[in-house]
Amino acid sequence: MTGKLLVAALGLALVLEGLMPLLLPDAWRRAFTQLLQLRDGQIRFFGLVSIALGLFIILLAR
Repeated sequence: MTGKLLVAALGLALVLEGLMPLLLPDAWRRAFTQLLQLRDGQIRFFGLVSIALGLFIILLAR
């Protein structure tokens, strides 16, 4: 069951990641361009916050 759940979660993440470029390609391009201008530390901080938020949501869902 855990393997299927992990694959489903990965699939959902890909669907969510694909929504913005599909629905708003210009806004996605601008956001991506701005992201490229961030320093490594800023990108790492954003990644850390994303991981923490994701873990919190998973804990709430249990």
